[in-house]
Amino acid sequence: MAHDAVANDTALRTTVLVVEDDVLLRMYAVEMITEAGFRVIEAQDADAAIRVLEARDDIRIIFTDIDMPGSMNGLKLAHAVANRWPPIRIIATSGHFKIHEGDLPDGGRFIPKPYRQHQIIGALTELANPGSAFGY
Repeated sequence: MAHDAVANDTALRTTVLVVEDDVLLRMYAVEMITEAGFRVIEAQDADAAIRVLEARDDIRIIFTDIDMPGSMNGLKLAHAVANRWPPIRIIATSGHFKIHEGDLPDGGRFIPKPYRQHQIIGALTELANPGSAFGY
């Protein structure tokens, strides 16, 4: 019980930026993450995500697709964010790309599509609670 209360408390204070060009997948991710108690902002591509990051200072985690149109894909976005906003944590997903060690910035997570809700929420909770001993 205390474990859930701590996880929910942290979720309520954590803002996640969901970056996904597929409208239905973005809606699903936003709904799933919101239901877990996180605040969610959405962007349809990396360019929009950068504009959001430039305008806000409350984003703590980015959940991004890798395969997106625009000036950069999700991997390039992850590295741009790591260079410019180092405290922001990254979770990347793809149904097409295979990620290898070192492809994402330090601390980045990769979850292949199709992902399950518990995988995403577990990773978000772990990244939102870096000192937690809950072992997600």
